[in-house]
Amino acid sequence: MRILVVEDDQLLNSTLHYNLITVGYEVDAALTKKDAQYLYRKQKYDLIILDINLPDGNGFDLCEEIQKHHDDTAIVFLTANDMEYDILKGYEIGADDYITKPFSMSVFKKKIAAILYRITQKNSEDFYEDDILYINFTTMKSTLCGSPVVFTPLEYRLLKILTKNPQTVLTRKILLEKLWDINGNFVDEHALTAAISRVRNKIEISNQQYIKTVYGMGYIWVGGIQK
Repeated sequence: MRILVVEDDQLLNSTLHYNLITVGYEVDAALTKKDAQYLYRKQKYDLIILDINLPDGNGFDLCEEIQKHHDDTAIVFLTANDMEYDILKGYEIGADDYITKPFSMSVFKKKIAAILYRITQKNSEDFYEDDILYINFTTMKSTLCGSPVVFTPLEYRLLKILTKNPQTVLTRKILLEKLWDINGNFVDEHALTAAISRVRNKIEISNQQYIKTVYGMGYIWVGGIQK
């Protein structure tokens, strides 16, 4: 796992750098906002530890900037600002945690380990996600607008094929071949048509279109566009 430490206190920066390296992480360090911008633009980080008060800028602004480029990078604010307003603002703009100075190094390392573990667990799962629909192919649990939605095993297999090939015309022949399961259970044209219809009824709400029919050819996953 790769971590970037952005902290203008050189002694604290070096201490954090050393403690994180000793537990096996790859760590880069920056003392200024400018240095941090240079590093995150050329290297993707799993986690960025970010001071709020930097000599050449504001950590909150930098957090929002980073998330525009790498929205899956975890952010932990590390700061002397312990006012409730600052803490809430940190969480509101997407921080995963907020650690106030002074702090225990052992607690700090535990917090970092817990966040990176969650990232590892999330990355090990096979899922599709947008602002409305979430489909976890590993756990076979899904939500639409935050509410549970139930799919059959056949529908999950169909959704996985479609979501892994977005904006690509998948012919009925290709879909039927891929839906033939490992036990040799045959899926016929009628079953495919019915499965497409059921999935549409479950996920296409409020004029959202996920599956587009290409007449005479097959279907395209278009990912929730407005009809």
